[in-house]
Amino acid sequence: MDFRFSPEDEAFRSEVRAFLRAELPEQRPEGAEGWRFARSFIKKLSERGWLTLAWPKEWGGGAASHMRQLVFNEEMAYWEAPANDLGVDRVGPTIMLHGTEEQKQRFLPPIVRGEVMWCQGFSEPNAGSDLASLQTRAVEDGDSFVVNGSKIWTSMAQFADWMILLARTDTEAPKHRGISFFLLDMTLPGVTVRPLVDMLGRHAFNEVFFDNVRVPRDRLVGEQNRGWYVATTTLDFERSGIQRVIGGRKTCDALIAYAAEQAAAGTTRPAYAAMRHRLADLAISYEVGKMLAYRVAWLQSQGQVPNYEASASKMYGSELAQRMARTGMELLSLGGQLAPGSPWAPLQGKIEALYLSSAALTVAAGTSEINRGIIATRGLGLPRA
Repeated sequence: MDFRFSPEDEAFRSEVRAFLRAELPEQRPEGAEGWRFARSFIKKLSERGWLTLAWPKEWGGGAASHMRQLVFNEEMAYWEAPANDLGVDRVGPTIMLHGTEEQKQRFLPPIVRGEVMWCQGFSEPNAGSDLASLQTRAVEDGDSFVVNGSKIWTSMAQFADWMILLARTDTEAPKHRGISFFLLDMTLPGVTVRPLVDMLGRHAFNEVFFDNVRVPRDRLVGEQNRGWYVATTTLDFERSGIQRVIGGRKTCDALIAYAAEQAAAGTTRPAYAAMRHRLADLAISYEVGKMLAYRVAWLQSQGQVPNYEASASKMYGSELAQRMARTGMELLSLGGQLAPGSPWAPLQGKIEALYLSSAALTVAAGTSEINRGIIATRGLGLPRA
C-alpha cells in the first residue's frame, strides 16, 4: 500500500477545503431546517460533480479514483459537512451491481442530480443483529408484491422519497434464502412513518409500517428470494466509509487543544496532567483508524472487494468513538455533562452529545459482535462456533 496521495489529489483536497470554508456556516441549523440545508448543500456538490465523484461516467459520475474519493470523504467528514447521502454511497452502487437496465435508467440519474432522498428498511423490532430473521412479508399478487410488516431505526424516513426494503418472499426457505430486495416508493398507500426520538432529543430514527402496500414487480432488485446477497453488498458499502473515524478525529483534536489551553492558562486540576497519556493514545488510535480506512479504499482501487477489512474499519471506528467520549467526559468532569446550547458548555457541548450518541455506534451498521464474527471467519479463517 502506498501511504502517499498524489500531488493532484492533494491539490483537490485544498480545493475542497476552500469550498467548505465558503459554504459551511459557523452555526449549523437543526431539525427540518437542518435537513433543508443538507439537501441544498448536496445539490451544490452535484453541481460541482462531487456528489458522485467516483461513479462511472456512463451514469453521470466523475470516474475519479478511489483515492480521490477518499480525499473527498475525509474532508467532508472532518469538517462535518452534510454529504453522507445514502443514495450515493449505498443505493446507487447496489443498483449498478444488481439492478436491471431499466432500474439503472430510472433511479441513478436523480441520485446524481441530488434530487431524491433514500432510506434503508432493513432492521425490525425482532431482527437486528440477526437480520435474516426479518418477518416483513412480500406476497406475490399478479404484477405486484403486497407488503405487510414494519421496520425500525429507519434513519430520516420522515424525509425520504424512496426506501431500499428487505422483505420475506418465501417462508419455507432457509432464512437467508427466502428474502427479496425491493425499491419502495414512500408515497405509496399503506406506508406510515412514526418518529423515534433519541436521547439527545433528536428525531432522526423512525418506525415504518406497511399495510397491504403494493410494490410493482419491476421494483425487485436481483433475483427473487436472493435479496440477502444483494443486501450484503449494501452493508459492505455502509461499513467501508472513513466517516466514523475522521468525524471523531475532529472532536479529539478539539479536546486536546482545550486541555492544552487550560494547562497554559494555569489550571491546576489534576485531570489535565493525568490525561496526557490517554489523549496521546487517542491521537495515535485515530491515526491507526485512518490507516484502516485508507486500506479499504486502497483495496477498492486495486479492483478488490473489501469484506472483513470493511468490518474491521467499522468496528474499530465505532469503538474508538466510545473511548473518546468516555475520555472527554472524564477530562471535562461536570462541564462535560452540559448539552449543546448551554453558554457554559466546554467545546459547545460536543462531548455530552458524543457520549449519548456513541452508545449506538457499536450497534448501527452491524454490531461489534457481528463484525468480529466476520473478521474471524472471513478474515482469519476460523471455524464457526
